[in-house]
Amino acid sequence: MTARLNLAALTAEELQALLGENAAQAKWPDLSRARLEQRPLPGPEVPRDFRAEPQEERVWGATPEQARQLGALDAELRAAGAAPVGVYYLPAAASARHVRAYEWPPDTALSVRWSETPDSPRLRGPHLELLTWLRDRASGAAAVVTSSQPGVPAPAFHESVDVHLRPGQSAAELLAAHRQAVSRHGRGQKLAAGDGWAGAWSALHALNVSAWERRDLLLDVPEESPAGLHRPPPPT
Repeated sequence: MTARLNLAALTAEELQALLGENAAQAKWPDLSRARLEQRPLPGPEVPRDFRAEPQEERVWGATPEQARQLGALDAELRAAGAAPVGVYYLPAAASARHVRAYEWPPDTALSVRWSETPDSPRLRGPHLELLTWLRDRASGAAAVVTSSQPGVPAPAFHESVDVHLRPGQSAAELLAAHRQAVSRHGRGQKLAAGDGWAGAWSALHALNVSAWERRDLLLDVPEESPAGLHRPPPPT
């Protein structure tokens, strides 16, 4: 099932990270009216389930320079012990929708994310995201995420996720920082055999959805019939 983000319930920081500074400023009049009238303001679609579409292997990159960066990152991550899982497309992501997935034993699901749209105004170099679920949650954290992305997650992750943003760091620096962050909470939970990468990110998405629902961030999208007509709501 798909929902839409309620822009009226986002913080200013989340709105800017999601839309970009100029688009966020353009939305402020509509946002102010919606908040004043205590009504939602529908935004981008968000799936309630994690979606990652497998892609065929090829030379990826929107530009020759980006292709070079992806190749260098791949070599560096493999040398550090990360095992490649495949390339995926995230259809509902706001940006950087392509992902090269890795599993970094024994407990970390690692993603290299980038955009394949060369004329995108938000095109940046590839960034890394690392996720480890914790075995013991006595510290109050359920998982640790370390990312080199330049902006905050939008919407914000569940409060039990310990998020570390380290823009501009190299892969080696990010890997070391993530291991250190996990060790402060105890031990990571080993990745499941077979679907470790997808399972870890799917579980994180489910946890985040629960937080977004609690904040009234998600608006249900009516289902459509094959002819494109809205179906009537089911009887209550």
